[in-house]
Amino acid sequence: MTAMGQIHRRLEDHGLQGSLSLPELDIANYRQVLEAAHAFMTDEEQQTGFLYSGWCQTALPHKRLPDDQIWTVRTDHLRLMIEPGSVARGHDEAVRVGVPYGSKARLILLHLQSEAVRTKSREIELGKSLRVWLGRLGVPIGGQSMGEVRQQAIRISRCRMTFQIEGASGTGFSSQNLVDTSMFSHEDGSSGLMGSVTLSEGFFRSLMRHPVPLQEAAIRSISNNSQALDIYCWLAYRLHVLDRATPITWRALHAQFGSSYRLLKHFRPRFIESLHLALGVYPEAEVAISETGITLLPSRPPVPARIR
Repeated sequence: MTAMGQIHRRLEDHGLQGSLSLPELDIANYRQVLEAAHAFMTDEEQQTGFLYSGWCQTALPHKRLPDDQIWTVRTDHLRLMIEPGSVARGHDEAVRVGVPYGSKARLILLHLQSEAVRTKSREIELGKSLRVWLGRLGVPIGGQSMGEVRQQAIRISRCRMTFQIEGASGTGFSSQNLVDTSMFSHEDGSSGLMGSVTLSEGFFRSLMRHPVPLQEAAIRSISNNSQALDIYCWLAYRLHVLDRATPITWRALHAQFGSSYRLLKHFRPRFIESLHLALGVYPEAEVAISETGITLLPSRPPVPARIR
């Protein structure tokens, strides 16, 4: 049994407090992983979220970039480019607002895409539903936290994105906004949220062709860790379609997930910590860690087909 399998068995047999009193396993950030796994395993809400497959292979930055900087990520199969948008300030001034980043931007995007797939509609109810969604994920909906949500919503509303899928002509979309309408009645976000927002037609088509089902309970348990969210979504996309063990080198992982880290030696320990968190909320996942990288093994999806 893997170390992560032992964590899940411990929680089943002893609960959280009992497991905390046992000797620690050889897992980075053991207590944090144990608490996330316990939160997931005891979560009684069985809601399903959805994410465009392109987002499962690439990701937003984890930290704020200069407001005029373009964000790019390239993997073996996909390239993502995000161009920051602008808002009007005063009569003649246009100010860059930067690309979205961090865990809250990811949660907003996940909400928009989940609602679009559930309703099969480009138009998404926003004001009340976004607050309810964030509340369900344990994100405070007032004060500084809501200010951060507002800032990320502005960035999402204004930026333009390109998903270029290598070797698949006619797939993906180029230099489009994610949404056709602003999330606020005033561009600078000084007003309240609009009642609804409309996804761009190109993004909506791509999403409906390639939605990846996710466990909301898993997202909720790691909602404040943007890298763990990225890894969980990636594993949900990759593992269940594999037919054999698939090794991935640290260098390839650094290229996909480590743009915030200049050196591989700084990226590797942080990735392992986030991987353990993701595996804590994806009990079906089979992943082995070695000196050369990780090996993905065929695994059941996080959302069974009967629920999807």
